[in-house]
Amino acid sequence: MKHSCLRISAVLSVIALQANVSAQSFADKYNDFRNEARNRHQSFKDESNRKYIEFLKYAWDRYEGKAPMQMPNDDTPVPPQPYKNNDSVKPVSIAPIIVNPLDDNPQPKPVEPVRETPLHDTPYFTTDFYGIECSVRLPENARLKVNANSSDAISDGWKRLSGETMNNAIRDCLEIRIRHNLCDWAYLSFLDKLCHDFCSDTNGATLLTAFIYCRSGYQMRLAKDATKLYLLYSSRHQIYGKPYFVVDGIYFYPLNSTSSSINICNATFKGETPMSLYIGKEQLLGEQLTSKRKIKSGKYPSVIAESQIPQKLIDFFNRYPASAIDGNPMTRWAMYANTPLASSTKEILYPSLKEAIRDCDEATSANKLLDWVQTGFVYEYDDKVWGQDRAFFAEESLYYPYCDCEDRAILFSRLVRDLLDLDVALVYYPGHLATAVKFNESVGGDAMIIGEEKFIVCDPTYIGAPVGAQMPGLKHDKVQAIVLER
Repeated sequence: MKHSCLRISAVLSVIALQANVSAQSFADKYNDFRNEARNRHQSFKDESNRKYIEFLKYAWDRYEGKAPMQMPNDDTPVPPQPYKNNDSVKPVSIAPIIVNPLDDNPQPKPVEPVRETPLHDTPYFTTDFYGIECSVRLPENARLKVNANSSDAISDGWKRLSGETMNNAIRDCLEIRIRHNLCDWAYLSFLDKLCHDFCSDTNGATLLTAFIYCRSGYQMRLAKDATKLYLLYSSRHQIYGKPYFVVDGIYFYPLNSTSSSINICNATFKGETPMSLYIGKEQLLGEQLTSKRKIKSGKYPSVIAESQIPQKLIDFFNRYPASAIDGNPMTRWAMYANTPLASSTKEILYPSLKEAIRDCDEATSANKLLDWVQTGFVYEYDDKVWGQDRAFFAEESLYYPYCDCEDRAILFSRLVRDLLDLDVALVYYPGHLATAVKFNESVGGDAMIIGEEKFIVCDPTYIGAPVGAQMPGLKHDKVQAIVLER
């Protein structure tokens, strides 16, 4: 019995030893695999940087700039009119302009993960971006001074940034993008502000901006003339009012003003992605509010509300470029109309409006909101106020003293979607923009058959007109419509 116990014990010891060896073998194999994968990633990143650094030394070609694309302005604006009880017209059938959901594509991201690097002596550099303090770990070797006339100097600057010391800076920048919901344009603007505050040398700041922007996954090109270095960015949308350069069929726009003829390094990065000018989320900028503004309806005394807007959001919108989707200029209004209101704007504006339409049917609610926009705002032409055509985000109409038909249509469409949860289309007649609403209830009046759905005309510039009244004298044979996101 004693010998049997000894034999069993010996067998168990062998099994345990084998199990331990197997566990160690598996751990070793896993570690070897992990290290190999990391080495492959590091080799890929190093190889990509090495090639780009070499390109910066000699791959510069001359390009001539293209004049800025101007927004079409051929139609004479239709002035606002007081309501006349005209007979309804026959419903107009329209093939809607289709815009693919603008938020289907996520923001660009690095092709390879940017890992945290254990560098404890890198100080944080803090800059103010539209009222928010942004702190980023920027190493001293990122304070570049670059001679734009020397390709070798540009290449050496990129090589200097390519080490592990910039990983934490890129991670911090991407975290700020996430934390404050920064859209692509806001993110590029933030990087530009950060790097120019950090670097006293303008060319060094441009190279640093380009490096972080590129490593964040965005498509860009470096360009230069005899004295200055430039960052060129590509966009999914056509941008109005900005000069551009065509490189391999892709439009690249200078972040800052450039010469009309420059040298561009057309080196590519794997996975580089054009920016989008769509604003899918509230931009969480500074919280300081503008002064209060009281807006009241002329027909419905109970429809009165106050507005206050984040001041830094107004400042941000003031520099936002106008753009179109798939080359269709009408889609520029959808870019404004689909931008959500800031939560602080809604918290101040919406309670009074909700109370005014409480217990009302859809048509009555829409009539109250429509008259509030028709009569609570002062109409003025853009060229008289701004010297050019300029559409407003909804907040801008609530802030500035004047607005025109497109601004009112954008604001009204936002109110209807937020407060009534109904589909809305922007309806364009030559020289005029209105809206049409798809009601769940039966509502009479002038209608648009957009696709296969019936929408009732609601015109925020036809002063005093109820839901279902279309302004007379408009060209119905050329009407277009685009259904907005809910």
